[in-house]
Amino acid sequence: MASQLQRAVPLETLLVAIDPAKVSHRVWLATGERGLIGEPVSLPAFREGIDQLAHLIASSGVAGEPVIGVEATGALHRPLTAELERRFPGRVRLLAPSETKAARTQLGSRRFKTDDRDCAALVWLLRQGLGRLPQSPALDGLLGAVRHRRQLVAELKILRQRLHGQLNALCPGLSAPPGHGRMLDLLRPSGQAVLAYAAAFAGRPASVRSLLARAPGRLSRSSASYWAQRWRRCLPPPSDAKLRAERLALDLERLQALLQALAAVDAQTAALLAQTGGQVLTSLPGVAVVRAAAFAAHSLPIERYPSPEHLYSATGLAPASYESGALSRRGGISRQGLAEHRDALMAIAWGLSLSAPAFRERARELRERGFAPMQARVALARHACRLCYALLHNQETYDEARYRQGRRRGR
Repeated sequence: MASQLQRAVPLETLLVAIDPAKVSHRVWLATGERGLIGEPVSLPAFREGIDQLAHLIASSGVAGEPVIGVEATGALHRPLTAELERRFPGRVRLLAPSETKAARTQLGSRRFKTDDRDCAALVWLLRQGLGRLPQSPALDGLLGAVRHRRQLVAELKILRQRLHGQLNALCPGLSAPPGHGRMLDLLRPSGQAVLAYAAAFAGRPASVRSLLARAPGRLSRSSASYWAQRWRRCLPPPSDAKLRAERLALDLERLQALLQALAAVDAQTAALLAQTGGQVLTSLPGVAVVRAAAFAAHSLPIERYPSPEHLYSATGLAPASYESGALSRRGGISRQGLAEHRDALMAIAWGLSLSAPAFRERARELRERGFAPMQARVALARHACRLCYALLHNQETYDEARYRQGRRRGR
């Protein structure tokens, strides 16, 4: 089926262009011979809308299976695509909004966006055989889990900042910022014990015994003693300490719920990753389920990329270039593609630089050549991308000796 892509479709083939939305989808039916079939219609985004679309296709008078093009707009197209793929297996094509915009430009309506103009652009693209096949259910589920986890991590970052601010208001000076003494990590047993006591007793200094009793995990006596002594040196709580403690208790409950949600989505991610070819990435040193899933979700199916350089360029880490006549220059990273894809590759490069001997040596060589830390990580990301591409393409686990041998051969 993949070999049929990138080929112009026959003129007699029925083309169905769908611009999805939350309430209704705009639909065009056309062929190269007859042009637009009937009038454009808006179908409801419910089951009856799919039934009406199937009836329109059956009553179009065009023989053969249709080619259905859907604009991939965020998450709006996913349930629609899944149902269409079930009813018309192998006949659905996904097209990115950037492709639709480029097609509108070719058709002379770049600055005039309407649903009908988008459908006309989709028909124009489908005639050329463009578009990609929908993802498998396992890969689609993995992508959803990875994106959900990214949102949870973003929420956790904001919540931790707010908790530090609330704790510093109740116990001034207790939670020191990085570089100004021992930092209180709110995700460790010591941090959660301090938060629980501050919320329960409105910021009054805690004893070692109280901190040990409220720790959700292992907390050493020396660590509890350190925070108890530091707490006694803090300024007294403010006059509205009781109200602040109530708000702190509510945010502490949010923190616990957020950590439970992260643990649950990590378990789901591990199960979904095992159903895809991305599981092989966990054989890389310093790359566990979370990093492997984040990169695999945006890179699979790997057949979309003809070479490792195409995959690296899709992450947006490849340098931008400009050529015109005799002028040729290279700039910083292009930043094209998804930021999540780029972050996932950078995370893998970071893990390899810490745990893989070959990458540690390469990182040291880059530092000796005067590379800045971020420049060195971007350079490592290119090698990591080539390595990940080979693993995903060949489905072979990582072998340090084989990688060193390939590096000496210049591969």
